Amino acid sequence: MLYHFLVPLATEHILFNVFRYLTFRSFMALITALVLSLLIGPPLIRRLRRAQHGGETIREDTPERHRTKRGTPTMGGVLILVAILATTLLWANLRNRYVWVAMLATAGFGLLGVWDDLTKLRRRRGLSMRVKLGAQLLLAFLLLQIVFWQPPATWLPVLAIPFFKGWLINLGWLWIPFAMLVVVGASNAVNLTDGLDGLAIGPVIMAGGAFGVIAYLTGNFRAADYLKILNVKGAGELTVFCGALIGAAIGFLWFNCHPAEVFMGDAGSLALGGAIGTLAVLTKAELLLPLIGGLYVVEAASVILQVASFKLTGRRVFRMAPLHHHYELSGWAEPKIVVRFWIVSFALALLALTTLKLR
Repeated sequence: MLYHFLVPLATEHILFNVFRYLTFRSFMALITALVLSLLIGPPLIRRLRRAQHGGETIREDTPERHRTKRGTPTMGGVLILVAILATTLLWANLRNRYVWVAMLATAGFGLLGVWDDLTKLRRRRGLSMRVKLGAQLLLAFLLLQIVFWQPPATWLPVLAIPFFKGWLINLGWLWIPFAMLVVVGASNAVNLTDGLDGLAIGPVIMAGGAFGVIAYLTGNFRAADYLKILNVKGAGELTVFCGALIGAAIGFLWFNCHPAEVFMGDAGSLALGGAIGTLAVLTKAELLLPLIGGLYVVEAASVILQVASFKLTGRRVFRMAPLHHHYELSGWAEPKIVVRFWIVSFALALLALTTLKLR
């Protein structure tokens, strides 16, 4: 919004020229989202606590010591949604198609998460897996139509192969189901990881930073040509969205660090996962997502492996899945698990960025 009001004034005064720069607007988006989160966090948490009347917000399939967290309000993801969307509307170029796709994905998956959270509070059980997955697939399908049906000069349904320059696979119409799998898979992976105070939100900060760098380089023709990566015209504006994502995540972490004052709930985890998956698709970094979001992939894989092993052999691979619960039952303190998982996530995000040069 500010972009459209202030950039035209650059012809009258050089001071307003700074609003043209992606780097300036991205950092301002980060700061704005952070400040907004810190301001609206306390009153929102109080409101959630009153509205939920101390209702059960702890999952049944968690270690016994989690029962001490009873009464902690959930649906804190609403704070993240407000901060990301309001900040992006304020600082981004709203004529950019990719910015709207990212915002709609965040809002759409977030609203689905709110629906699921409210259902849990009222009925003690959330939406059925069939309803939740069906809604996710439908939402992803509709959003990807906005991207797919663009002129070939603007967008190609190709898959970029990391480590190799110029290696592109044209998927044609198969790109849509592939991209749906990426977005929905990322959304559910973050949802599964959200089980300890601060565990899921920390890697979101790393992923937001990594995708911010990728979006900036991918959208810049000279940088993309130098690094031999695919240039996606207009993708650079997603850097502003990534700045808002990082700021909102840091602001939420202020309230979600151990011991948590609020849980993000599905309202936050589904929205953040959908946002990360959408960023991967829009920046042509789908195959880098397993590295950037490596922690989420491992957590989701641990659940799949546990279920498969128990059904096939009757034995469990881990003491409890997802993986962070296994370490809890092994005697690790919650803060130790969270910080060590953050370190792994940070290392994987850096590794993913190195692939941009190794081509």
